Amino acid sequence: MIGSLALFGFLIGLMIGRLLQPAELRLERVEVVEQGLQLWFNVEPRVRAGHFEGAFILRVESLGREQQGQLPLQGKVVKWRLRREGRELLLRVLATRPLRGEWRAEELDGRWRLTVSLDYE
Repeated sequence: MIGSLALFGFLIGLMIGRLLQPAELRLERVEVVEQGLQLWFNVEPRVRAGHFEGAFILRVESLGREQQGQLPLQGKVVKWRLRREGRELLLRVLATRPLRGEWRAEELDGRWRLTVSLDYE
């Protein structure tokens, strides 16, 4: 009897904990826009950005699937690739010339849009 009450209490505690747990950060979609990308998330993303040998690199602590594509930038083609590295997504943007990138996150209708703006140095 006491064991079944303990098990019942444990299961109720697990259910309450699951309800109060914050939502996991998840990448919903990637859109190519003029001179950059828009990444849509379900909650506010934690982002780190940098440059390495002319490439623009963005790290986001998020779940999501790997993707890749191209975008036009001043009449030339720029390639981007989104890879998983553990619990992070790594966005790497490459071009024939060194890139400069900036990012901005904003909340719209309960979702978060991370806008990445690119330009040549």
